[in-house]
Amino acid sequence: MSDALEGVDFALAVYREEGVWQVQELAHDLLNDVDTLAHALRRFPGDGGAVGLIGIDEDFFVVVRVVGANVRVLLSDVTAADEWELAASVVDFLGLPMPEEEDEPEPAGDLGLLSDAGVSAMDMGVLLDDVDLYPDEMLSEVARKLGFGKAFDDAVGFTNA
Repeated sequence: MSDALEGVDFALAVYREEGVWQVQELAHDLLNDVDTLAHALRRFPGDGGAVGLIGIDEDFFVVVRVVGANVRVLLSDVTAADEWELAASVVDFLGLPMPEEEDEPEPAGDLGLLSDAGVSAMDMGVLLDDVDLYPDEMLSEVARKLGFGKAFDDAVGFTNA
C-alpha cells in the first residue's frame, strides 16, 4: 500500500462562509483515513459544513463532506483501495468489501453528497463515467458547478486558457 503522503496531487478544504466559498489547502498528514480527514474538516467554519477534495496520483479522487456529526464520502474508483491507504479507508468506512483484482473501476459511496449545493447524483455519475477526464478535471467541473471553479483551478495549478 502506498503511503498517504506520496502521490497527493491536491488536498483542499472548501466551505462557504457568509455565502462566499473559501478554498484552503489541507495538510497531507490529515489524509491517512476518513476519520482523521473528517475531524480536520470539522474545524472549518462553513455555513453548511466543509468538503474535502483530494486528488491522488492523477488516478482517483476522494470527496469527504462533513456537516456536524454527519460524514458522507465518495471515492471515484473503488479499485484504488488495493494500492492506497486513503481509498482503503473509504471502502472500510462505507462497509464495502475490498475490491478483487478483476473488479472494474467504479465509484463507491454517496454520489449525491453535493446535491443540495448544486451537483446532483446524476451529474456526478456522468462525470465519473467520462474516462477521458483526469480526477482534477472532474473536480474542476464540480467546483465550477458549485461556484468556486476559479479558486479550485488556481489552487490545483490549472491555468485558464
